[in-house]
Amino acid sequence: MAAAVVMAVGVVVAYVLLVARPAPEPQAPATAALPLVDVMTVEPAPRELSVTTQGTVRPAREIDLVSRVAGRVQSVAAEFAAGGFFRATDVLVDVEDVDYRFAIARMESQVAAARQRLAEEEGRALQARREWRDLGNAQGNALFLREPQLASARAALKAAEADLDAAQLDLERTRIVAPFNGRISEKYVDTGQYVTPGTRVARVYATDVVEVRLPLTDRQVALLDLPLHYRAQEGAVALPDVTLQATFGNRDWQWQGRIVRTDANIDENSRMVFAVAEVTDPFARGADGVRPPLAPGMFVSATISGRSMDAVTGLPRSAMHSDGTVMLVDSRQQLVKRKVDVLQSDTGQVWVQGLLRGDRVVVRQSAVAIAGMAVDVNEVDGLAGAGR
Repeated sequence: MAAAVVMAVGVVVAYVLLVARPAPEPQAPATAALPLVDVMTVEPAPRELSVTTQGTVRPAREIDLVSRVAGRVQSVAAEFAAGGFFRATDVLVDVEDVDYRFAIARMESQVAAARQRLAEEEGRALQARREWRDLGNAQGNALFLREPQLASARAALKAAEADLDAAQLDLERTRIVAPFNGRISEKYVDTGQYVTPGTRVARVYATDVVEVRLPLTDRQVALLDLPLHYRAQEGAVALPDVTLQATFGNRDWQWQGRIVRTDANIDENSRMVFAVAEVTDPFARGADGVRPPLAPGMFVSATISGRSMDAVTGLPRSAMHSDGTVMLVDSRQQLVKRKVDVLQSDTGQVWVQGLLRGDRVVVRQSAVAIAGMAVDVNEVDGLAGAGR
């Protein structure tokens, strides 16, 4: 009896569970959330992009001073030392001149003798013309009139005077001076040393101007108005200004200069163009009176002012793709790729051309976002100033 009751209860429960339960209600499928991207609305504007490069200072003019006469070095100037400054009128090395004064005395004697011979020949020629005229002939024989002898005497006087000038010039050359205001980088002789014509006495450079050769890539050249003109257009291009900066004595210092030319050839190894910057009066103390000199050998960084370019936009580097494109969000809230021209970039920002006013550029996006995908946008106002 108990078994029958248990069986009946089990049948009722199974019926309720399998047949009498309510039917499931239909539900709409859950929609996937759209990817969220950060965008900035750009405003392209004209902009001058400066170019940063670096180089080493070198003299604009550097020469070897050589002796043009032979003799013993009699004395040297107090400034005649490595690092010494001098003016163009300063005598740096004085070569013993006794022999050259003797030579001048001999040449003066030869000039006087030549003048005497010329005077004698002029007198003989005058007498010969009178004698020939007394003979009744209108024209006389050149030899009889002593014309060759007179020409020889004149030539001998001219040669003697030239020898005297040469002797005086040699005497002047015993006092060795430089052709410009400058500084001595190396000296090779000292008092008591014997020098001969062609002996190097010192290595000197001018202190009025120094140069810096600055390497530029093809992209950097496109941002500048460099003097790359043809010969017929020489002087037609305004020369860009350049600011040089160097660290000396744990302080940063600046000098102002100008790009004056480019090298004649493009470097074969690096394929770079080298622009030459000039700085005038590099040894001046500056407005504060304590600025160090821009000495040859100093390593400097250079910022060259660029030319004005239209419709330039600044973007964070995160907006750029490796293929030179950026992602935009169009009016349908879909992603669109656009190719841009990269003008310049640094560690945090890139400047490009090819965007329009009002374009919404994706500056940060999901890894799964691709062109054509619908997205939700988050306008980032803080980065908008990068495009202005």
